[in-house]
Amino acid sequence: MDRNWRSPTEAEIAAINARHLIETPLRPADLLFVFGTREDVEERVDQACKLWRDGYFRWTIVSGGVTPGSDLSECEVIAGAMIGRGVPADIILREDRATNTGENVIFSLPIIDAALGLANIRSVICLGNTWTARRYPMTLHRHWPEVEKMLVMVDSFETPRALWHTDAEFSRRMLHEWDKIEPYKAKGFIAEWPASGAGDR
Repeated sequence: MDRNWRSPTEAEIAAINARHLIETPLRPADLLFVFGTREDVEERVDQACKLWRDGYFRWTIVSGGVTPGSDLSECEVIAGAMIGRGVPADIILREDRATNTGENVIFSLPIIDAALGLANIRSVICLGNTWTARRYPMTLHRHWPEVEKMLVMVDSFETPRALWHTDAEFSRRMLHEWDKIEPYKAKGFIAEWPASGAGDR
């Protein structure tokens, strides 16, 4: 049986709500990092466009390669939709080879460096799926610890975020990601984020 279909314990629910679904104060950043997806694309694009209209980023990188089900890369689909909704094409950097979160970051950093200079970027907003949550900035922190990181999560579930455990599919996705955290830390794929006490500021 798929372990992700298990019923989470009360302790797991509390830990995930407190430590995985991190709400970071949002303020204007130098860069929006849009992690590619095949699920909830419309929600991702909506949020990216809203952040642009509200003045929350100067540049953005959209990262995601070709995955099963389409001949187009995730980057092409998402970036094209953002441009169609009014985000200027010339502020969008593109990475179209990544097939996982680690590759999103590893393949994107040289592109960001060549276009903008990593040293010129001081703050990044990570935009991705609710269930992956903290793993986005943890992956970025492993490879780019110097920048300030903020997290924005989106999904199409009607269930309120804190009640994820009451929806079978939402719960399965959440537990699947939560179960990756400690093994990935042990393997050096991700780094602890936020730093201890950072959430208390």
